[in-house]
Amino acid sequence: MEMYQDYLAEMKAWLESLLLLSAERNIDTESDIHVELQKLVQKTKDLENGNPQREEILLLEEDAVLLHGKIEMYMKQQEVEFQRAAGSVPIGKHLLPALPYPYNALEPVISEEIMRLHHDKHHKAYVDGLNKAEMMMQKARSSNDFDLLKHWEREAAFHGSGHYLHTIFWEIMSPKGGGTPKGVLLDQIEKDFGSFEAFKRHFSEAAKQVEGVGWALLVWSPRARRLEILQTELHMILTQWDTIPLLVLDVWEHAYYLQYKNNRGEYVDNWWKLINWPAVSNRFQKARQLNWPSA
Repeated sequence: MEMYQDYLAEMKAWLESLLLLSAERNIDTESDIHVELQKLVQKTKDLENGNPQREEILLLEEDAVLLHGKIEMYMKQQEVEFQRAAGSVPIGKHLLPALPYPYNALEPVISEEIMRLHHDKHHKAYVDGLNKAEMMMQKARSSNDFDLLKHWEREAAFHGSGHYLHTIFWEIMSPKGGGTPKGVLLDQIEKDFGSFEAFKRHFSEAAKQVEGVGWALLVWSPRARRLEILQTELHMILTQWDTIPLLVLDVWEHAYYLQYKNNRGEYVDNWWKLINWPAVSNRFQKARQLNWPSA
């Protein structure tokens, strides 16, 4: 139908511009994103040369919106990797990291609905809050006006801790997780807690007994040269300085309530099926290289 021709021409031009952009950003031509983009370009051309119906146009638009979201997330992740390679994040330029697996990958332990809300809304809010706090503190330095500094320091502590803990949280879970750690991490756990089962019971109880909202954390203490289990309320209260988080469990209600309601214990018990022990071991190997004087 002629009424759709202008729309299809604009859609084709937009998709072709995305193809050029993907080439500029070196997106692999064999990647799912590039293949989907090429299919959508061809689908648009076919509709343009045929007799498109309203339902086909709506489906095309829906596919384009979904693809745009994937490309946007990919570009953001590229920017994150560029920042990491550069060695620093500019003030106010923290980015929401992409999940290392699909939203539904952790089901049935954690539902797709929770993962979308938790990552896209809650974690993003911490990233935005940290960026704003950093920019406002930079403004205070340049204007020499520190009247609101206490507020922005608190915001940076809350949102920054939320951002960093969530970044670890996504990385230490896997759809192929569970079981027990191996190698030097297991040796250290057995040395510091007596056995893996004793460690697991302690960590689970710490998570279940966090007052209000917060986290349970397995950390490495470079000064004590041993593993410890800590709690934190919110993201940064009642924890211990000069330790390095290795394994973290989010027990804020937004992490489980839609699925487990007020049964935090069931959520904690099921969560052990998701732990990505190789990722935790990698963090431990790097953390134990720090060698502060004993205190």
